[in-house]
Amino acid sequence: MKRGGVIVVTGASGGVGRATARAFAARGCKVALLARGRKGLQAAADEVRRAGGEALVVAVDVADAQAVDAAAQQVVDTFGRIDVWVNNAFSGVFAPFTEISPDEFRRVTEVTYLGYVFGTRAALRHMLPRDRGTIVQVGSALAYRGIPLQSAYCGAKHAIQGFNESLRCELLHARSGVRTTMVQLPAVNTPQFDWVLSRMPGQARPVAPVYQPEVAARAVVHAARHGRRREYWVGASTAATLLANAVAPGLLDRYLARAGFGSQQDEGEPAGRGNLWSPADGPQGRDFGAHGRFDDESHDDSPQNWLSRNRSRMGAVLTVGAGVAAARGLARLAARR
Repeated sequence: MKRGGVIVVTGASGGVGRATARAFAARGCKVALLARGRKGLQAAADEVRRAGGEALVVAVDVADAQAVDAAAQQVVDTFGRIDVWVNNAFSGVFAPFTEISPDEFRRVTEVTYLGYVFGTRAALRHMLPRDRGTIVQVGSALAYRGIPLQSAYCGAKHAIQGFNESLRCELLHARSGVRTTMVQLPAVNTPQFDWVLSRMPGQARPVAPVYQPEVAARAVVHAARHGRRREYWVGASTAATLLANAVAPGLLDRYLARAGFGSQQDEGEPAGRGNLWSPADGPQGRDFGAHGRFDDESHDDSPQNWLSRNRSRMGAVLTVGAGVAAARGLARLAARR
């Protein structure tokens, strides 16, 4: 992706999507902002323009495949092409599985999983004829490791992971110039915890450690620019979770059974109905911005993010280091002889 590209960001009215839109705008990009909430979209558009980009606001429910196709066409009609499509929109329910209704579970799946499928299909319709473009799936450590109280969201993120791997294989088989990659995020300080539907006794919160949305946004922009990598891990907690789950998933099950309920709640009233069926910034709502209420405890950077971005460079350093150590060992051995 060159500076000044055409970017589509779903879920752009708040949180990670909002921060990502700003990050692309700072590179002089034309940014199409897709979400349901008009107040948040207009505020995001203002931020994009102040950051140096061009903005196009498209109010759309990503669970509506025809509407997403129409949104993609609107972007092409306005800006001429789509270089990067960032799937980020989601919804969720904080509750035990048995307290989530079938309609609620279906709605979370339609937004959080099928929204990515429909967005990817719309992007490919315009990218494949040009044989270029990058699709970034904003994922989560929960794409590999389910946790209690978020069964609908975790199920959707797992589905995205499988879908993206399948699509990636197909694009490689076709030797396509279109790339797809996934960014696995840690807990992020976004407004979702103030608007998500919750049936917990306390107020929903992210599992510490928490990172600022700008950390996630930098990873998404990097992934868009270097789309050949299959995925990026953001945050030491993401790396630790995925590695622990690969080595000892049963132990992690038991740990989360003990700690996973309390670590996702604060004192205070739950959000109630949330934004599952309608945008949080509706007629009586407000613009929530990119940040949630956890600024005081959130990290502004992630060394793991840097390591993930610079894996090949670190590999070269380690290889050279190993070579130097081996040479010194051989020299000592020769001297003894």
